[in-house]
Amino acid sequence: MDDYYQLLEIAKNASAEEIKKAYRKQAMKWHPDRNQGNKEAEEKFKKVSHAYEVLSDPQKRAVYDQHGPAAFEGPNAGPGASAAGGFRDPMDIFQQFFSGMQGGGGSIFESFFGGRGGDGGASTGPQEGEDIGVELRISLEEAAAGVERKIPYQRYANCPECHGTGAEKNTSRKKCTTCKGKGQVVRSSGFFSIRQPCPQCGGAGEIIENPCKRCKGNGRVPEEHTVSVKIPPGVDTGSRLRSVGNGHAGANGGPNGDLYVSIRVLEHDLFDRQDDDLFCTVPIKFSIAALGGTVEVATLNGRAALKIPPGTQSGTTFRLREKGVPHIRGGGSGDLLVRIEIDVPKKLTEEQRAKLEDFARASGDSTNPVSESWAEKFRRFFKN
Repeated sequence: MDDYYQLLEIAKNASAEEIKKAYRKQAMKWHPDRNQGNKEAEEKFKKVSHAYEVLSDPQKRAVYDQHGPAAFEGPNAGPGASAAGGFRDPMDIFQQFFSGMQGGGGSIFESFFGGRGGDGGASTGPQEGEDIGVELRISLEEAAAGVERKIPYQRYANCPECHGTGAEKNTSRKKCTTCKGKGQVVRSSGFFSIRQPCPQCGGAGEIIENPCKRCKGNGRVPEEHTVSVKIPPGVDTGSRLRSVGNGHAGANGGPNGDLYVSIRVLEHDLFDRQDDDLFCTVPIKFSIAALGGTVEVATLNGRAALKIPPGTQSGTTFRLREKGVPHIRGGGSGDLLVRIEIDVPKKLTEEQRAKLEDFARASGDSTNPVSESWAEKFRRFFKN
């Protein structure tokens, strides 16, 4: 079962206002309008809505703090089940929460870009900007050592001419006279009353009579922005870094969203990475494998000498401790595992061939071309 506090990304002693703010951000992020066709996002939207429904109610929150999510979920739900009265539809929670703020019934993107909400109330208050996601490709060496990179990207910023109001200089927004600033109108038909977005202001509750020429009344304009991001040692593909306040500017003076940087580590010519360990293959000469010796291998920190014992077989793996990628949380590094392959010469000189033939005769290779242990297994197989 999910921890409701973790779902909303808040502390257990979070205030009511912090719970509201956290739900607003998570609901915006996972709303189905913003993640069409994404079943995982839809499920996450349901979960954060249920978490908010419990934690925003003092009585339910007290039950949750005492009994945890088991009190509200599953066939063995405890005392919280009756207190909860069953979970409501997540969309009902969403619409009720945003009623009077940004038109809960409308598309989430409409509320992001100017508050043209649906059947809820006016959306003239500050709205937090959207988050931005970018991918950063780095080399394995940069991932291991850490690096600081400048990332250029495009975002929406407050219009420098109207400072985000959407109205021309020396003018301001005016309350819509049709809906009286409510952003909605009620139409009656017989016994039914239908609440609809105001046709005059589109649900915003305000009218811009003189839209800013620079942003055309949107209050925001696209801009090229660059941010410097420090990549810590040990990151891997899939790591995600957050740069607070570097996302899109919020509407109506709302705070900026955040920038999320997804790391992608490029493939390396020598090394394969698994977690914090590195793997590489080193082909050595037959004579070194038979007689033993020392070969030079590459590590991320330079060269290292690897001692090859006499009689080393192809496929033998040696482990060099602490020569892998640093652990991202500190406390050492992974290892480097070196796999040995025997490099069989494809061409021989007359002298080399003659000496190798002498060796083969002296060792009996011509009559026993395979190892004795394998030959014994071979004989047992056909005997049986």
